[in-house]
Amino acid sequence: MKKVTTTMGMEIANFRPVNTFINTDEIEGKDTIRVTKDPKVTVVDEATFAKLTNSDFKNGIIEVKVLSKLLEDAPDFARGFIGIAFRIDEGNSKFECIYIRPTNGRAEDQLRRNRSTQYFSYPDFKFDRLRKEASGVYESYADMGLNEWITIKIEVKEEKAKLYLDGREHPVLVVNDLKHGANASGGIGLWVDVGTEGHFTDLKVENS
Repeated sequence: MKKVTTTMGMEIANFRPVNTFINTDEIEGKDTIRVTKDPKVTVVDEATFAKLTNSDFKNGIIEVKVLSKLLEDAPDFARGFIGIAFRIDEGNSKFECIYIRPTNGRAEDQLRRNRSTQYFSYPDFKFDRLRKEASGVYESYADMGLNEWITIKIEVKEEKAKLYLDGREHPVLVVNDLKHGANASGGIGLWVDVGTEGHFTDLKVENS
């Protein structure tokens, strides 16, 4: 099947806030979409993203540059949570998501390092359930930090997804059983969670 690649300009008109606040910002000469979670949403691993309008993604590659900062009022457990939601259904009630925790990448606590990346599936398989039922399977270590540009690339094929960071040859996280199955499809979202000021730029989507 022919692959179609779309490079998105970071115009705010291309995105719709879902339980978030979004605006444009410039960092280091880059035009970005700034995304923060609506504080009224107190539960974690929720539908909190800037949704790309008219997006329909099943298989292919999603790539974006992100920079994560902690808000001034971020709670102690904030980790700079930032990532990509994909295969979002029309009502935002089901989706897959892979995100990173930049503060964990260089923590002195090895257990926190082991939890630098995360997959979850909304609504039934959030991080806490996956950690309890399959410890270490849906999280991994990767070198990263706050306040620095990180390139996230997610490669999706049927029920499998791989996360690549900063152009590395090999994935830092491999998910072999996306919970919504091989035939799910839907939108794409720029995802953040509690305490994060997330900046996104250079979004590229390749449908295959």
